[in-house]
Amino acid sequence: MSHDANLHLLIGLTGGIGSGKSAVANIFETLGVRVIDTDQISQQLTQTNGAAIPAIRDAFGQVFIDASGALDRNKMRERIFANPEEKKRLEAILHPAILAETKHQASTSTSAPYTLIVVPLLFEGQNYQGWLHRTVSVDCSEETQIARTMQRSQLSRAQVEAIMAQQLSRTQRLALTDDVIHNESDLMTLTAQVNQFHQQYLRISAGSD
Repeated sequence: MSHDANLHLLIGLTGGIGSGKSAVANIFETLGVRVIDTDQISQQLTQTNGAAIPAIRDAFGQVFIDASGALDRNKMRERIFANPEEKKRLEAILHPAILAETKHQASTSTSAPYTLIVVPLLFEGQNYQGWLHRTVSVDCSEETQIARTMQRSQLSRAQVEAIMAQQLSRTQRLALTDDVIHNESDLMTLTAQVNQFHQQYLRISAGSD
């Protein structure tokens, strides 16, 4: 991969629900990498006085904004879960705002060697492709995804499977990604893999890979 040494490297991190994206992002962060999490940006945009609140109020009505002026997540989840059109309306407000804020944060100066951008639905939307220099997916078996998510979120198996059905399949994701981190076993194995990719990304950043 040819790389301009003056260019700040942007790596996209993705993976299905329960795959362990947060754990991987945390390890990269401890290695001195700048991490930008699009889920956190989404939450900031929809919290009290968040930048997306006026547009959500206009599109859906005051009933979806709670007393503190934040998005009523439970009410919105119920509304969009049963209605794909409503989901698209919400995404049309949130996705461009998340992308704009992500690009803004990525463009600010940093002493970090490169930036890792966590995007759960990286390959589902076209917004990030063509902007990121490389992609890495956290992968594990679907059974492991289901078990982890049920344990973490107190969701039923059917609810987890419904979320997974809206994401790309494991096969599709692995076909699209540049790099794969396997997260099936323990933290030590995971950390070793992250370290390995970190060294590779440092070499790319330095223009020597």
